[in-house]
Amino acid sequence: MKTRVKELRTAAKMTQQQLADLVHVSARTIISIEKEKYSPSLMLAYRMARVFGVTVEDLCCLKENKELEDKRYEDL
Repeated sequence: MKTRVKELRTAAKMTQQQLADLVHVSARTIISIEKEKYSPSLMLAYRMARVFGVTVEDLCCLKENKELEDKRYEDL
């Protein structure tokens, strides 16, 4: 799932480890989210959204991800 985690984290001049510490996960989890290898749980997404002062919907690009998923279903 595409997210804005890397974009928001770098804009905040924050390291992956700093963000991980703030949201109680490992730096490896943040790396995996940024590489779109792992989708954050709702609670983790909420914690990150609070850190950056955005909504979960904005952090997780929910509108864009929904459109991509809908397109995949249309192509079946």
